[in-house]
Amino acid sequence: MSETSIAPPENMVAVYQRPDALTHVDTHYCPGCTHGIANRLVAEVIDELGVRERTIGVAPVGCSVFVYNYFNFDCAEAAHGRAPAMATGIKRVLTEHVVFTYQGDGDLAAIGMAEILHAAGRGENITTVFINNAIYGMTGGQMAPTTLPGQKTSSSPFGRDVELTGYPMKMAELLAEIDGAAYVVRRSLHNPAEIRKARKALVTAFRAQLAGLGFSMVELLSTCPTNWGMTPEEALKWVKEYMVPIFPLGDYKVGEAVAAMK
Repeated sequence: MSETSIAPPENMVAVYQRPDALTHVDTHYCPGCTHGIANRLVAEVIDELGVRERTIGVAPVGCSVFVYNYFNFDCAEAAHGRAPAMATGIKRVLTEHVVFTYQGDGDLAAIGMAEILHAAGRGENITTVFINNAIYGMTGGQMAPTTLPGQKTSSSPFGRDVELTGYPMKMAELLAEIDGAAYVVRRSLHNPAEIRKARKALVTAFRAQLAGLGFSMVELLSTCPTNWGMTPEEALKWVKEYMVPIFPLGDYKVGEAVAAMK
């Protein structure tokens, strides 16, 4: 079939295209992983706000380690868990830049727990995109701080025993209690409706930074079909049926100044 025969009609209008802030490269994410959706949403929001030329992303170790390959703007790579600390330094020096961290749960809620808490406590004017898939993805599927009670992982083959290892860390609820946090919400990526809500939340989080309102975080419930031992379809269903009840979606802190933004 020739290119001419499959060309779209002249009156056809494009309703979607690749964001300028997203590069043209093959993905390293596993099939069905929603990291790719999160990357696209961040890129779309950066484009919408018109800040690509002055945006800096900071990623640590984990599945997010290669995000600098996907984003068409400056990025830095921090040591495991230290993205908020690096982002703090960058933002304080380059105050007019938009600075965000892109972190997984094993990174943010384990080795990076102190960094994220203190960044929020200081009210650092940065944005954090927190990918919660309830497991250590890149390093072999071990139990993470967010692993659900009874969930099987490579390091908890009989399921997470809360009497032995405690309960999942609920980061949105925790950070919402810190005075320096201006905007803290939890969304999900398991269906189109929730993805649209996630995008709106990211717009608000970045706008809060542009307005100088302090620390913001958008937590995104995500899938890890490979380490969960599921198909992509099963993983999406698992998020809805098992993760959302443990990590309820919603707005955990919307500061008065954020709420007043138009």
